[in-house]
Amino acid sequence: MKVLVTDPIADAGLDVLRDAGHEVETGYELEGEDLLEAISDAQGLIVRSGTEVTDEVLEAAEELVIVGRAGIGVDNIDIEAATDEGVIVANAPEGNVRAAAEHTVAMTFATARSIPQAHIRLKDGEWAKSEYLGTELDSKTLGVVGLGRVGQEVAKKLDSLGMDIVAFDPYISEERADRLGAELVDFEDCLEAADFLTIHTPLTPETEGMIGADELDLLEGGYIVNVGRGGIIQEDALAAKVEDGTLAGAALDVFAEEPLSADSPLLEHDDIIVTPHLGASTEAAQENVATSTAEQINAAIAGEPVANALNAPSIDESAFPRLEPYIDIAETGGKVAAQLLDGRVESIEIAYEGEIADEDVEFVTASALKGVFEPLEWQVNAVNAPQIAEDRGVDVTESKTRQAEDFQSLISVTVSNGDDEVSVDGTLFAGDDPRIVRVDGYRVDAIPHGKMVVTRNTDEPGVIGLIGSVMGKHGVNIAGMFNARETIGGEALTVYNVDSEVPAEAKAELESDDRIIGINYITLNGQN
Repeated sequence: MKVLVTDPIADAGLDVLRDAGHEVETGYELEGEDLLEAISDAQGLIVRSGTEVTDEVLEAAEELVIVGRAGIGVDNIDIEAATDEGVIVANAPEGNVRAAAEHTVAMTFATARSIPQAHIRLKDGEWAKSEYLGTELDSKTLGVVGLGRVGQEVAKKLDSLGMDIVAFDPYISEERADRLGAELVDFEDCLEAADFLTIHTPLTPETEGMIGADELDLLEGGYIVNVGRGGIIQEDALAAKVEDGTLAGAALDVFAEEPLSADSPLLEHDDIIVTPHLGASTEAAQENVATSTAEQINAAIAGEPVANALNAPSIDESAFPRLEPYIDIAETGGKVAAQLLDGRVESIEIAYEGEIADEDVEFVTASALKGVFEPLEWQVNAVNAPQIAEDRGVDVTESKTRQAEDFQSLISVTVSNGDDEVSVDGTLFAGDDPRIVRVDGYRVDAIPHGKMVVTRNTDEPGVIGLIGSVMGKHGVNIAGMFNARETIGGEALTVYNVDSEVPAEAKAELESDDRIIGINYITLNGQN
């Protein structure tokens, strides 16, 4: 498969891709039509912050499976458009956490002690000792905006140096904050309490420009550090507040526009320390994010769950071996149920019984939805299946029970159009042998593979013989048969595994017999 890399990553990541047998194409200067052409036949795309992955790019990438961001921030990727196109977006949130946290701590010390300014003066021959009176961090208050992975690591490091920690993050629990030694407060309270403020929130429409002149006034006499994402602090306002003495200093590694313009007001003030986006610039961090991203590309192309997918369900690596067989069972159950319903789907229920109910089944549920929608000829995969259900107003419910009457684990997929419903139950025999064990309550033992025919008929002599004769007459070989009935002389359901497609003429001939209630030809595993 082809993987396009449009921003530089460490060679270790490229080696991981090549070792998996992929063709790796690098195009670090690609843009416009050249980018659209290069991405048209790629299955994987790796970017950093330099490539804008827009809806236009995603529409041009007809074979794309995954966009891997070698780093944390994904504001340069249109995740909503990717989801609509069924493309996984994944980042590498762990690889540079330590490096970014350490750079934040370094920048905090640098601005507190005026280290770069004193260094430059001394290099210029000035012994300006009396002009720099620094600020100690001990017993000061650190305000953290965004208590994610990097924010937590910074909080732990500076807490160990004697700082008091307050934090603003509406998406973290008080219990987790308490374990980090941080007090959760409102945004304005965080600014007012902080002697040093550090920013670790992603850039979103809600956070863009969230710290302006009014907010900086609340930080009066303090310092602000940003090694997270540019664009969150209004840079003109920051320069003005440092110049008029409202703030004691600032240290920035990221900016709204990069590279930073030579006429930026941030460069006019000695008390504003700037570095050129070095937060993740360590050898270890670059190798970590590159290999992590490459491994996720490999997993996605192989059809395996992606650990750090941002728009698709993921499975913990340790749980994947247990869940992998059930992913196919759920998808197959959805395909069979949808084709038996043979029409509009208004609601879907996925039920888990037995040991499977103890697992995190989000990815399994998404696979069941994929199975339901795929026969309806919608472009669907486990990434966009939940979104398709929401967009089309299909109600999805998931239920779990630890009790299972007959099986160690059982997955049931039920689809309904308001008037009719069809349910298909699947399980594993002997550990990894998938079987369909019930169709609409009829007990069967069907192998879910290839081509299948499901018939409903009256339970009377000669019907199965009729079906076999008609199939044989039209050249359809029956590879297996699984029959069930409600009562003697009642209604019966039979599942046939067949070796070829059932011609329309054969189906019509069978349906002309009054004993045949219904017949459905079903395809699985991409077969026709």
